[in-house]
Amino acid sequence: MARIRQADVDEVKARTNIADIVGERVALKSAGVGSMKGLCPFHDERSPSFHVRPQVGYYHCFGCGESGDVYSFLRAMDHVSFTEAVERLAGRIGFALHYEDGGAAPETSGRTRLYQANSAAAEWFRGQLSSPEADAARRFLGERGFDAGAAAHFGVGYAPKGWNGVRDAMKAQGFTDEELTTAGLLSQGQRGVYDRFRGRLVWPIRDVTGQTIGFGARKLYDDDQGPKYLNTPETPIYKKAQVLYGLDLAKKDISRSHRVVVVEGYTDVMACHLAGITTAIASCGTAFGSDHITVLRRVMGDDTASGEVIFTFDPDAAGQKAALRAFGDEKRFAAQTYVAVGPDGLDPCDLRLHRGDAAVRAIMENKAPMFEFVMDQRLSGYDLATVEGRVGALRAAAPIVADIRDPALRPGYTRVLARKLGMDIGEVRPAVERATRAARAASDAPADMPAAAPGEETPALTRVTIASLPRTADVALERDALMGVLQYGHLLDAAETDAALAVPMSHPALDAVRLSIAAHPDRTRIGWASTAVEATREPFRSLAVELLTAAFPALTEAEAEASARSLCLRLRVRAVDREKLDLLGAIQRVPPDSEEGRRVRVALRELDQRRRSLSEEK
Repeated sequence: MARIRQADVDEVKARTNIADIVGERVALKSAGVGSMKGLCPFHDERSPSFHVRPQVGYYHCFGCGESGDVYSFLRAMDHVSFTEAVERLAGRIGFALHYEDGGAAPETSGRTRLYQANSAAAEWFRGQLSSPEADAARRFLGERGFDAGAAAHFGVGYAPKGWNGVRDAMKAQGFTDEELTTAGLLSQGQRGVYDRFRGRLVWPIRDVTGQTIGFGARKLYDDDQGPKYLNTPETPIYKKAQVLYGLDLAKKDISRSHRVVVVEGYTDVMACHLAGITTAIASCGTAFGSDHITVLRRVMGDDTASGEVIFTFDPDAAGQKAALRAFGDEKRFAAQTYVAVGPDGLDPCDLRLHRGDAAVRAIMENKAPMFEFVMDQRLSGYDLATVEGRVGALRAAAPIVADIRDPALRPGYTRVLARKLGMDIGEVRPAVERATRAARAASDAPADMPAAAPGEETPALTRVTIASLPRTADVALERDALMGVLQYGHLLDAAETDAALAVPMSHPALDAVRLSIAAHPDRTRIGWASTAVEATREPFRSLAVELLTAAFPALTEAEAEASARSLCLRLRVRAVDREKLDLLGAIQRVPPDSEEGRRVRVALRELDQRRRSLSEEK
């Protein structure tokens, strides 16, 4: 495959705001001038340590150490090649790429082709919804309160009954059977490949960036022997444990409100959004699980208890099982979790159809804390009219109260549990306290840590970070000056900065970063800082990354520029003072009337003049 010209690679990166790309997957908040932060998408964490600096086009996690530019972020998150990452970003901004040797743009392959195939299929399915054959599909939507506008908003389409409808349409657009099968659009049978979705209402399933990655399809005809709902199988781009239907539409409101509503199906998502609950999402063909929670937490910016996660469950046995399963994972959220159940067991779609939009909004406002809902489910399995039943129920429900994260709430819910059981508070409180101690002991148990091999140094001992630097005035000055140059060097006078970087630094890690910066004198070029960081020799590259991405202490860019300039000036003054100190020691060792003594005195006068000049620059 022909290579993209480096000038184009640089231009696309320069025109792309990395915060926009990262922000499609991670809720970012301001972390000071020129810096943003959020929950790391590369590891699970409770508080944000993932920093993005848009002006230098770089990200870094101070927790796990992952770092890079916009291309490395796309490659890691979407598992695409470097070429595909550049082509995808170029397509976003409408930039025409050029390839070496004058070659034309090559046909993209791999994952990019799967995205293209799904997108083309989604468009074709949408067109089929208006065909005469799709009367049953339109009737299905209408009977559930969805008009043509609602169908268009969610991209709903129709898969005709034939065996080769989508196959023929996609092959006419240049897709091969192999690509369509890998994308999950075709299935393999004894007589060859055929359309996976036939005679069904089809919902496009999109990832958080809005790209179509698969489909969910509901059967419409009695002679369809398949399942009620049929989803795209696992593919290189569709992982059902990580996909949430409606997240592409809901992500902005979820990030803004720190609230998400988890419902059970496609029509429930549609009903909630149309009723004004625009933070509703649903899992796709699998139970809501820990991977879904990880995705949601990043979009929510779920690092405080002020957020809300509301689950809607059917009141039947399956719904109760789903609630208990969700309760097992709810501690993964920092946000508070709730359960909303519709009156008479109506799900959001049926509730909107029979009682209107206001009724859907009302059940969300009348939500109950998750642990109270689960407590009632646990108690329902015991005969509270008997002593044995009450004791068994207490043993089953006490751990639920003990699991409440806010200790201030536990006494109140201990009394609630006592009232539900018809027992004295003095009988219930010890059981809750025992359950609390047991939970604490379990969480404090040390995890098994693999031992390092004899003589083997662990990565933690070799990795240099800002936090591991000595806490001295000299090191602090060098650290802050390098941080200022990396982040705001494009605003500083090049000659003054070069003079500040000309003198070795006291700490070897900081000096390694200095040397890498000094080797990149053109600090007006886009991306120079990330290039300097990548060129820093190991094991000091991680420190360079942190200096590039850490929050620089300033309120405005002008203040940051002034501070960076002042720090560089202080380095130059310090160098003069050190040189003068050396000369004062030397003059004590030579005769004052000697030629060498006269040279030292002249040098001291020149140093004094240089220091006065530097002082006038402040």
